[in-house]
Amino acid sequence: MRFRSVRAALVWALVAAATPAAATPVPARPRSDCPRLSGSWYGDNRARLQRLIDTRGTCSGSGNTPVAAFDWDNTVTKNDVTDATLVWILRHERILRPASWRDTSEWLTDAADRALTTACGTATPVGAPLPTSAAPRCADEILEIRESGRTMSGAAAFAGDWNRRRTVPQYAWVPQLLAGHTVAELTSYARRARTEALAAPVGSTRAVGTHTLPAYVRYYTRQRDLIRTLQRAGFEVYIVSAGSEPVTEVWSRGVGVDARHTIAIRSVLDRHGRTTPWNQGCGGVPATRGEAIPYIDGKRCWINQEIYGVHGAAAWQRQDPRHRVALAAGDADTDVTFVGDATGAHLVLNRNKSELMCRAYDDADGRWLINPMFIEPLPRRPEPYPCSTSAYNATDGGGEPVRRGDGSVVPDQKDTVH
Repeated sequence: MRFRSVRAALVWALVAAATPAAATPVPARPRSDCPRLSGSWYGDNRARLQRLIDTRGTCSGSGNTPVAAFDWDNTVTKNDVTDATLVWILRHERILRPASWRDTSEWLTDAADRALTTACGTATPVGAPLPTSAAPRCADEILEIRESGRTMSGAAAFAGDWNRRRTVPQYAWVPQLLAGHTVAELTSYARRARTEALAAPVGSTRAVGTHTLPAYVRYYTRQRDLIRTLQRAGFEVYIVSAGSEPVTEVWSRGVGVDARHTIAIRSVLDRHGRTTPWNQGCGGVPATRGEAIPYIDGKRCWINQEIYGVHGAAAWQRQDPRHRVALAAGDADTDVTFVGDATGAHLVLNRNKSELMCRAYDDADGRWLINPMFIEPLPRRPEPYPCSTSAYNATDGGGEPVRRGDGSVVPDQKDTVH
C-alpha cells in the first residue's frame, strides 16, 4: 500500500491495530469468487477499494451488512443532473407561475422578487406555465439565481439567517420552483432530460438566454462498476444528494440503486399529490422551506435518520462506528461531513473544493483516497488550499481554519492528484 506521507502510514497502522476485529474482519486470503473491481483508477485506489470490499463485504464472513453512500452530481456522473433537468424544463416551459415569487423561498430578497417579476412578466395566469423559452430574460434570471445566488444585475437574491452547513437557498430553490407538479410529472421531465443529456456529445454546451451550460451528462463507468461490485459483495448502497429527489431517482436507477436507497431533497406534497415549496425535515427540524436539506452537515443528518434510524438532535452528530457507513464518496464541500464519517474509506473526486481537499490531502486517518475526475479532469490548482485560515465553511458563511478531531489546525495543502 502506498501512502502520501509517513505520518499517514503510522496513523493507518495505529487505527487498524485499535479497530475491533468484529468491525473490520480481515480474512487470511480473499476467496477466489469475491466480486472484483475492473478498470483503471489513479495510483493504488483500485487495490485499496478492493481491500475494503474483501474485508467488509460477504467475503469477510462477518455476516454484517455494510453500507456505502455516494453523492450524485459530479461524483457518480459528470455534470449536474438537476441542472440538466432544470434546463430542459425552462426550454419546454414547465415552470408554473407562482402567486408571488417570494412564496418560492423564505430567503428570497425584494430585489430578486422584482427581477423575476420584471423578467417573467405578469401576463401569465397564476399556476400556468411561464413562457421561459419565448422569454429568455425569465430563464436568465432563474438560471443566474440558481447558479450564483444573485440576480442578473448582481443584487443578492437571498438574505436572512440560515445555517450554512445545513442548507443553501439556491439548492433548495430548484424543487421549490417546481411546485405544483406531481412526482410523476417531474419524473417524466427528468427522463426526457436524461435522454437528451446522454445523447449529447461529451464537451457539448447549450445556450439558454445568455447562459451557456453543459449539454451532456455521463455516468462514470468506474463509479458504476464500483457501486455494482459493492452490491454484489453484500453492501447496501445509497445515493445522498442535494438535488431534487424525483430527478435523482431517475438517474440513480441507471447504476442499480432504487428509490428506497436514494435520498435527496424531499418536497412536501399537498392533498392532491402535487409538490409544494416546503421540504421534509431532518434531525428534529420540521418541514420548512429548505432549512435542513442534504447539504454538508445535512447529509450526515439524512444518513443517520433514513439509514440508521437516528432521530432528533442526535442525527446531526457523528455516530459510533456501527452506525456509520463503511465507504463514502463525494466531490465537493457539500459532501465533506458524511465522507469524513466513513469508517473504511473516504473516496474523493478532485474538483478543487477547498474544505474537502484539505481533509483529503491531510489524510488524518490514512483512509482518504483521491482520484481525478474520470472525464475532463481539472488541472492542478496552482496555489495551496487555504486549510489553515479559511477553507472551513462556517455556519454563518464565513471561512475558518480546518481542524482535525483533536482540534489541531490542518496546514495548507498542495494539489498533487490531477
